[in-house]
Amino acid sequence: MKCLPQSKLSHAQGNVLHDWHAEILCLRTLNHFFLQEILALLSTPSIPSQYLQQRSPESITHDSFQPFELKPHIKLFMYCSEAPCGDASMELTMASQDDPTPWDLPSTSTSSSDIKPELPGRANFQLLGRVRRKPSRPDAPPTLSKSCSDKLATSQYTSILSSLTSLFISPQNMYLHSLILPETQYNETGFVRCFQTRLTTLRNKERGTRESGYGFHEVGIKTTEKEFVYSRRAEAHKTKTIEYVSSNISTSWVRGDGKSGGETLVNGALQGRKQFDVKGASRVCRRRGWKLGLEVLGAITARQIGGKEVVRRICRGLEVDEYRNLKESDILRERRRAKEEVRECLGGWVRNEGDDGFGVETPNH
Repeated sequence: MKCLPQSKLSHAQGNVLHDWHAEILCLRTLNHFFLQEILALLSTPSIPSQYLQQRSPESITHDSFQPFELKPHIKLFMYCSEAPCGDASMELTMASQDDPTPWDLPSTSTSSSDIKPELPGRANFQLLGRVRRKPSRPDAPPTLSKSCSDKLATSQYTSILSSLTSLFISPQNMYLHSLILPETQYNETGFVRCFQTRLTTLRNKERGTRESGYGFHEVGIKTTEKEFVYSRRAEAHKTKTIEYVSSNISTSWVRGDGKSGGETLVNGALQGRKQFDVKGASRVCRRRGWKLGLEVLGAITARQIGGKEVVRRICRGLEVDEYRNLKESDILRERRRAKEEVRECLGGWVRNEGDDGFGVETPNH
C-alpha cells in the first residue's frame, strides 16, 4: 500500500507522507518546486524565473494577498499512466473483475438516502459518484486517505497548491488544464461523473473566479495511444508471464534539486531510513515543507515583497506553535472555505486528522 494507516498518523509527526500514490506525490513535488523557485528568484533577481513572477502591487488585495503568481501563458498538464484510483476508474475496475456482479452492501443503521458514507477502496463498486478511501485492498490496514480521483476532483476548485504554498502564490491560474492518459485507461462515463456530474451543484454556483483566486476550473481529459513502457498492458505483450506484486516504493524527481533531483521513498519516508525518524523525512513531507516555507518567508521579509502588511500576515500564519495552527490561520480563511464547499458538494468526506500537533523551530519560537 502507498498510504499511511490511520493508526500510525500520530507517529508521523510531520515526517512521513500520508499518501504517496503517484498523482499525489507529483503535486506535492510540484509545490516543493514552486517554493524553491521563489527562493531562487529572490536570491538572484537578475535571473527571471521561467514559471513564476512577482505580482503587481495593485493586484494584491486582502483576500488575494500572495506576492507571486504563475506566469499567465503557462498551462499545467498531468500525465497518468493509469486511471486515478477511485470514482474515475470504477467502470475499469468492474470490467477487470472475474465476476462483475456488484458486491453486497454493508448493513447500515440509518435509512436516510441523503447520507453518503465514504467507502473503502473498491468495495461496493456498484455505488458510483462516491468519495472513496485508499487503499483498495480489503486486507490492508484502514486509512482515511481519499482516492486520487477525489483529490484531483477537489483540486478543480481548491487549485493544485498546498495550504503552505498558497501563502506565497496566488491560486488564480494554478489549476490543471488537462489530465493525459492512455486510451486504455479512459472511460468517458466514469471521468465525466467523477470530474463533472457529481460537482454539478458547485459548477453551477461558482461561475467565475472569486477575488481570492478560487473558482471552479474543470479539468480537461486528453488521451494518447502510447502506453507507459512498464505498464501492465505493455508487459502483457511479452512472452514471459509476470507476477505482479504491490509495492510500497515510490520516487519523485525535480530538475535541479540536489545532486540528482531524485528521491526514493519507502512507506512514505526516505529509503534506508527508519520510517518515523526525522532523518527519514522526505523533502515533500509536512515538516520539511513548513521549514522551506519559513525560508521563503525570511527571503520575502528581507525584501518586503508584497508590502509590510502582507509580510506581517504571512508571518502570523507561519510562525505558530503547531502545524494545525498554520492550517487554521486567519490568512487561509478563503482557502478553507473553498475546501469545505467542494467537500460538502461531494459528501462523505471524513478528514484525515492526527498528524497536526507537531511544531518546528521558528524565528519567534
